[in-house]
Amino acid sequence: MQLPKLIKVRQYFDADKITDIPGEVREQIKKAGIKIKPGDKIAIATGSRGVANISLVVKTVVEVVREMGGEPFIVPAMGSHGGATAEGQKAVLESYGITEEYVGAPIKSSMEVVELPQGDLPNRVFMDKHAYEADGTIVINRIKVHTDFHGPLESGLMKMIVIGLGKHAQAFAIHRYNLYGLKELILPTARQILRHGNIIMGLGLVENACDETAVIRALQPEEIEDEEKKLLDIARKNVPSLPTDKLDVLLIDRMGKDISGSGMDTNIIGRIRIRGEKEPEKPDITNIVVTDLTEGSHGNALGVGLADIITERLKNKIDFGITYENVVTSTFLERGKLPIVAPNDRIALEYALKTCGPVDSENVRMIRIRDTLHLGELYVSRAVLDEIKDKPNIEIIGSFQDIIDGDGKLVEF
Repeated sequence: MQLPKLIKVRQYFDADKITDIPGEVREQIKKAGIKIKPGDKIAIATGSRGVANISLVVKTVVEVVREMGGEPFIVPAMGSHGGATAEGQKAVLESYGITEEYVGAPIKSSMEVVELPQGDLPNRVFMDKHAYEADGTIVINRIKVHTDFHGPLESGLMKMIVIGLGKHAQAFAIHRYNLYGLKELILPTARQILRHGNIIMGLGLVENACDETAVIRALQPEEIEDEEKKLLDIARKNVPSLPTDKLDVLLIDRMGKDISGSGMDTNIIGRIRIRGEKEPEKPDITNIVVTDLTEGSHGNALGVGLADIITERLKNKIDFGITYENVVTSTFLERGKLPIVAPNDRIALEYALKTCGPVDSENVRMIRIRDTLHLGELYVSRAVLDEIKDKPNIEIIGSFQDIIDGDGKLVEF
């Protein structure tokens, strides 16, 4: 089968970024005016996403806490990720550079939780035991558009306070209510934890469309809810996108938990795959092919069900125990289903082209991206190029070429 040749283009997005990360972290903490007494044990909670500069941010917070006389330690705040085990969650942090040696503080990883007052909530309320027993807890997270639902608060500090810091117990308690739990229970549960827990500060991070740190904001506990809404508005404006809304084939080199909580960002691919939730109107993509799983996923392939076709290489990297623990906890079973599996990249692409409709390789609307987090450079087919070439934010940086080599593998991006 003749495969289409693609050409590399560059998309330009607004990309303001912070160049002095430690300096901005220090300045924000100073402005927030948090109080730490000498000898206070301070838990620093951070999560399992591939957040830009996260190890440097955590290291700086550790240094500031210690300079104030506190005794900092790190707590994984990632719900059921890492296989819902203490060892797995510590390994996830270390894969992001958050090691005891680098940040200068011990990592206390445990799945033990303390139950907090439930109030009139239908769900039970939990907090990591190490964090709860500390003199104070600082929560660090990126604020971004969620991949499951949309509302005034989505993925950020309030969600981490609940599902992240509450470990597997809290993740299950919220997710068992499906989308209602995410949309309606996270906010009041977070308020309950802020009321009865010991959180002394939230550090919110917002990234630009190029996956770079654009905003850092330190917030007092009583500020987190309202200020996070403002930061989410900034994050929404920074969301990158594909340069066209209709495709026959989207070829994605890799997916993974360090790319998105759903493996691939649903806002980019236009698929949610949650029962009862309406699918986005755009982008409209007939077939999605994914060829690999990132090492930073540690075998967690939640979101693989968003694809139509994957390769044997990706399938062989899946740790089904870890994946199913995360999928079942989320309750979104469609996202854990295995797509068609092709023996190599070439055959995966052939499967997609044969099933995308009555279109030949010369006229197919196709884009290849590295992953849904990096959309600055991408390969496009001739039909897509004809549509986007005159856009002011598009630059052609190559010539048409074969993207599959003689061994059936994708050429280097």
